[in-house]
Amino acid sequence: MAASSNDPLTQYLSHLNRRQFFAGAGLGVGSVALGSLLADNAVAGPNDPVDQQVHPALPSLPHHAPRAKRLIYLHMNGAPSQLDLFDHKPGLKNHFDKDLPDSVRNGQRITTMTSGQARFPVAPSIFKFKPCGQSGIMMSDLVPHMHSIADDITMVKTVSTDAINHDPACTFVMTGSEIPGKPSLGSWLSYGLGSECNDLPAFVVFTPTFPKASQAQALFTRMWSSGFLPSRYDGVALRGSGDPVLYIKNPPGVTGVDRRRMLDALVELNRKNFDRYADPETQTRISQYEMAFRMQASVPELTDLTDESQETLDLYGPDVHRKGSYASSAILARRLIERGVRCVQVLHRGWDQHNNLPRLIKGQCEDVDQPTAALITDLKRRGMLDETLVVFGGEFGRTVYSQGTLTDQNYGRDHHPRNFCMWLAGGGVRGGLTYGETDDFSYNAIENPVHLNDLNATILHCMGVDDRRLSFKFQGLDQRLTGVESPRVINDILT
Repeated sequence: MAASSNDPLTQYLSHLNRRQFFAGAGLGVGSVALGSLLADNAVAGPNDPVDQQVHPALPSLPHHAPRAKRLIYLHMNGAPSQLDLFDHKPGLKNHFDKDLPDSVRNGQRITTMTSGQARFPVAPSIFKFKPCGQSGIMMSDLVPHMHSIADDITMVKTVSTDAINHDPACTFVMTGSEIPGKPSLGSWLSYGLGSECNDLPAFVVFTPTFPKASQAQALFTRMWSSGFLPSRYDGVALRGSGDPVLYIKNPPGVTGVDRRRMLDALVELNRKNFDRYADPETQTRISQYEMAFRMQASVPELTDLTDESQETLDLYGPDVHRKGSYASSAILARRLIERGVRCVQVLHRGWDQHNNLPRLIKGQCEDVDQPTAALITDLKRRGMLDETLVVFGGEFGRTVYSQGTLTDQNYGRDHHPRNFCMWLAGGGVRGGLTYGETDDFSYNAIENPVHLNDLNATILHCMGVDDRRLSFKFQGLDQRLTGVESPRVINDILT
């Protein structure tokens, strides 16, 4: 039987362009006929997101009992130097200004920024280290406040990545691929696990201010994009200045009742459009308009810190009241997950220190050290750390050899993907643990190497997700955050 001209499938096919037609032609005429028979069910199939939970989990998820229900990801964009923060190498003082041995580099690729140097002089850190907490995790004096949370974290010293430059490396750390267009970690979690909150997005992003003297890399929305997933799973970026969300306030003369009436009319138009074309993105549009309406009440309440105790505000430091600061983002991250948001991502820029590292890294650490430690302490005091996974780290590490001029008080460091430090806390992660070890030059992992896909698989596992079973069919492949190979969950760091 021929499909009706009002059939959504027929309407959809009539709007295909030539490229789309030939791309789908291999499915055969039989699939079109089957689609026509099922068209009525296709229209009725999608649940109305306005009338039900805005961010429901997939029916099969979680795959197992989650150790964490929420994720806060603190990304230090630009790549912090592991040698000056967490990977203590006291023996390097004996190699000051000596060439990095060829046996250590072993022919590994380096960037064009240093490949033309005549020498690769070893630059020991000028900062002092000390064992912290009962566990004795080594940290430098750049992060004195983090010393207090040493027994709450697992320090992974041997993380590695495939990328050697910032853009692909940042894309990789957030999406599991150097190729743009893949969903970010937060989008995968939003897609799979949904949210416990109907008045705020499941995935929220902050891009806080950073010291003016910093050498900052650009941020790209692909780091919180939903990629090929439906766009409703995009991260929602909250602004640091002005209104947290553009146009969150009604214009003069427009009341909440007026806005509700306008929204209802718009929803009806979009429903008619969906009945006609059966485009799932129309459902996304309906749900996002509804979310925007709800956020008009929830966002102002979220950003109002008057209900926070002075003790808590002091914990985060003096910048907590400065909108758009890292400290403000950290306390808002806690308030968001407190309200049921699934994933919060904070991206702090300015860690790309190819020169003047000792001076520049001090400013970066002053920005993030106290608020980061405060976040862990605050979550712990409220009994929320056990169900919240916190991740801290960059996209790769820095070289032991100096880029440019080396003195006993100044040096720079180039990109280094072979090993760098990241730490995790809460959400089923063991506290007071150092995992993995590097060689005497912090150049190669020699014990318990951890690929970024292993780390992402572990994060998903803590959230109750089997990374092999969370997939989305795209371009003929069951796409996954952790790629087509089989990463390992790092069970040694889990409780």
